[in-house]
Amino acid sequence: MALVTALMSVLGFLLKHRGAVAAPPVEWRRPLASTVALFRSPVYTLGCVVATTSWAFHVLALALAPISLVQSVIAAGLVLITVLAARVFGHDVSRREWIGVALTAAGLAFLAATLEGAADSAHAGYGGRELALFVGLATLAGLALVALRGAGGLALAVAAGLLWAGSDVTIKALSGKTDELGAAVLVHPFALVILVLSLIGLLVSARSLQIGPAVPVIALTSTTANALTIAAGPVVFAEPLPEEPLALAVRLAAFALVIGAAAMTPPPLRTPSPA
Repeated sequence: MALVTALMSVLGFLLKHRGAVAAPPVEWRRPLASTVALFRSPVYTLGCVVATTSWAFHVLALALAPISLVQSVIAAGLVLITVLAARVFGHDVSRREWIGVALTAAGLAFLAATLEGAADSAHAGYGGRELALFVGLATLAGLALVALRGAGGLALAVAAGLLWAGSDVTIKALSGKTDELGAAVLVHPFALVILVLSLIGLLVSARSLQIGPAVPVIALTSTTANALTIAAGPVVFAEPLPEEPLALAVRLAAFALVIGAAAMTPPPLRTPSPA
């Protein structure tokens, strides 16, 4: 489910980019009007449908497995940007991008070797103070970047990633209440937090796609969200880490390699069209 999430997320991002650049510029003072204008683009709407379907798979994955494992798989899937950009959206992909794929695969191999049974449980338990602090700081940092005068596409990409990280961590916390509350989770206060952060992140992401280069913006948004959500595993949800120093070092290096290989993959360049 996490792998499907990664694939559909990247595809949704690329579709939303095509629609967003053709839409009127997002205006922060008119969020509702800007949102309506974006959805007037059929391509942007299709991208949102794909992304929403991806989000549903993400929720299911978070309900079934540790958050660090889910996000590591999604982070590795970020290299699918190069494949889709080259094969579907007409970009040239260099040898260096494909090296990034190999490095990410190596990171996943080391990660799998050091899980030590972490995939046996969803590990949905959390500390209320840790959750509030983590989500609160991510939200404030994201909004602060949006408020910066002259914030460019890459800064807004990080802001969207921060907001979506806060949403993802809250989703993980809420998933632990499904057995107890059932359908009532839809009216839980956490559901409102998830909705608000997701919608604000969607608008911020659309603006970043309008003014920034597509692939670097997508990569930076995804990498920011994934890195923070992986960190939430041990910080918020007390997911176990290997006790042996060497195994712990290898696992931390694996996380860094998965995220770093995706983040450092240079963006593919679009082949210029004939005049």
